[in-house]
Amino acid sequence: MKEKNDKGVNCMVSNIHSMGLFGMDAFPVEVEADLSSGLPAFEIVGLPDASVRESRDRVRSSIRNSGFDFPVCRITVNLAPADMKKEGSLYDLPLLVSVLSAGGQIHADLEGSIFLGELSLSGEIRPIRGVLPMAIEAQKRGFSTLYVPSANAPEGAVVEGLEVIPLHTVKELILHLARTKPIEPAKPSKGTENAIHMPDFAEVRGQEEAKRALEIAAAGGHNILLIGPPGSGKSMLAKRIPSILPDMTFEETIETSKIHSVAGILPAGSSLVTQRPFRSPHHTVSAPGLSGGGTIPKPGEISLAHNGVLFLDELPEFSRQAMEVLRQPIEDGRVTISRVNGSVSYPCSIMLVAAMNPCPCGYFGHPSRACICTPKAVNRYLSRVSGPLLDRLDLHIEVPPVDFEKLSSAEPAEPSSAIRERVNRARKLQQERYAGMGFSCNARISPDKLQEVCRLSPPAQKLLKAAFEKLGLSARAYDRVLKVARTIADLEGANDITALHAAEAVQYRSLDRKYWMTEL
Repeated sequence: MKEKNDKGVNCMVSNIHSMGLFGMDAFPVEVEADLSSGLPAFEIVGLPDASVRESRDRVRSSIRNSGFDFPVCRITVNLAPADMKKEGSLYDLPLLVSVLSAGGQIHADLEGSIFLGELSLSGEIRPIRGVLPMAIEAQKRGFSTLYVPSANAPEGAVVEGLEVIPLHTVKELILHLARTKPIEPAKPSKGTENAIHMPDFAEVRGQEEAKRALEIAAAGGHNILLIGPPGSGKSMLAKRIPSILPDMTFEETIETSKIHSVAGILPAGSSLVTQRPFRSPHHTVSAPGLSGGGTIPKPGEISLAHNGVLFLDELPEFSRQAMEVLRQPIEDGRVTISRVNGSVSYPCSIMLVAAMNPCPCGYFGHPSRACICTPKAVNRYLSRVSGPLLDRLDLHIEVPPVDFEKLSSAEPAEPSSAIRERVNRARKLQQERYAGMGFSCNARISPDKLQEVCRLSPPAQKLLKAAFEKLGLSARAYDRVLKVARTIADLEGANDITALHAAEAVQYRSLDRKYWMTEL
């Protein structure tokens, strides 16, 4: 329906499709523009936030600086559904297209198209966050074409059945829609352009016991705590864990990439996250910084580490609130953030790696340096980490200082590639064993499957019974020992857990043995 206003401008109602985000869930948004007679005005309705309302000025300047006429009339834009909060600058481009279409400056069938993008005042189209989940939802809803900033195009192009058009400027878009200068659809990148070099275990001298424990942790996806004096190599070991983690499955790659896309940290020009994340927040991080937060909650560090490693160095220095917020997400593999606008859940299946000193000065139990801490100070320092959190750490590993002979040895250490081969073999066994069960590694075994998959030989059962009674293990700690023993058996290709497997798993519970308390 067309009419002419008092300025002689052809006016009508246009309907352009876009998308919105709430957490990791995308939802369709219809951008309806109505140009009518009256005093010049530009109103946006449909529950927009401040950044969406500010898009009026960006749209006006982009249209004029791209060589087109901005309609001089009353413009009303509705973002439907009106009961969903709209946030972010991603609506700039669909707003511009809707205004130009309503004004008769765009003549194209846009029914099957989705528009996403932020505008600069000069008409350039800037990248946005969350393109991957929105592209997946667009494909599910039957849309055929996605118009996005060129920096986001490889990210959207991984979705099969969706033609992704990369845009640099508004003028390019208009020429493409007019079929004057068509733009070639984007192709997905290989995902290796932004590959990060990972430190190798071949660079670590000594610490064979700690390396063995880290291999077990990587093979089963177990949480681990490294305890040792300053300079013993705790951080050095932790930073090399990604180099021995198993290869990511396609499902893990997509889910991890969606989280990074929503957070806006997916590297420009990259389509997918192909390396397992390694996140290492500073100990001053807040509880919302770990779990996620905001008016419309964004993922926190624990979700950004999904399918990878969350490394907490100097664990007792983290606030009690920050440490305790980890407890439930570690168990559930998901973190739920509730706000007035609703609740958002993000996946957080992580391998938690923590490191700490044995006392405030760091030298308790050191073979050559004296500890200056009182027993009370040591107890107070250790008590900063709660028992329930320690229960959720499957392995407690002591990392002693390395002697000179090992540091100066010319004998090459085992490289990460060799360790990773063993880890991949063990993880493949687990994936085949747990197919269709809802989990894929030993650390995630559900309670109803624990006895079935962690079959103990009679000697192993006898040994664990003695350990449970002597060490006073909690029920959760006992389950963790069983899961670690299952991983040790998988590394050896054994069907059942033997006494040797169980004994090695028990020795990785240093804090349950109350190591420091017996020494004081």
